[in-house]
Amino acid sequence: MENQKFFVLSICLSLLITLASAQNSRLRQNFYQNSCPNVESLVRSAVQTKFSQTFVTAPAVLRLMFHDCFVRGCDASVLLSSPNNNAEKDHPDDISLAGDGFDTVAKAKAAVDSNPRCRNKVSCADILALATRDVVALGGPSYSVELGRRDGRISTKASVQRKLPHPTFNLDQLNSMFASHGLSQTDMIALSGAHTLGFAHCSHVSNRIYGIQDCQQDRPNSKSAICYAAQTDVPS
Repeated sequence: MENQKFFVLSICLSLLITLASAQNSRLRQNFYQNSCPNVESLVRSAVQTKFSQTFVTAPAVLRLMFHDCFVRGCDASVLLSSPNNNAEKDHPDDISLAGDGFDTVAKAKAAVDSNPRCRNKVSCADILALATRDVVALGGPSYSVELGRRDGRISTKASVQRKLPHPTFNLDQLNSMFASHGLSQTDMIALSGAHTLGFAHCSHVSNRIYGIQDCQQDRPNSKSAICYAAQTDVPS
């Protein structure tokens, strides 16, 4: 089961990296060949250390990259803070982003900057892209990541509005949002499937378990049986 989850995750991350690469035609795999040739090993080591401390590292980094790419492109603007709590991370859609995702990028950035040759040479956007690939490679296949992204300097709550899919979206709404990023319905299903690796907040799904007719019927059927099983784990 865990291998299946990582297989889904590898598909999702490949799609996200494709999306990231589409933001800048100048991206290339050897971007840091002269300025920081060991950047990938530095990031990978930091990710492996963080993952050994908590499994949450994997879903947290994946979700962080997705939320970053769907708002202003893959520019790491989701990492920025605001003195008046007006950054992307302060928006209700981002407030639940796990701290382990941010911490993974911070630790990887520190590892890169600890090398005098690499200090302040590698963008946080590239570090996030590499870290995302590396959490997949811990339990699944690896893939090449093109580098050379620029870090965003703008991060606002307003920029997140209506940019991320909600749990209440129907199929047409989901297809439309993903299509706006050049992603197909198959891509959308693969990316959505990545949620099986982490966990869902009960407040996002409780209405579907307790609020629909099939879940309130006294007579058992296949749907109500599933609802009953879910209700044992999700409080009303």
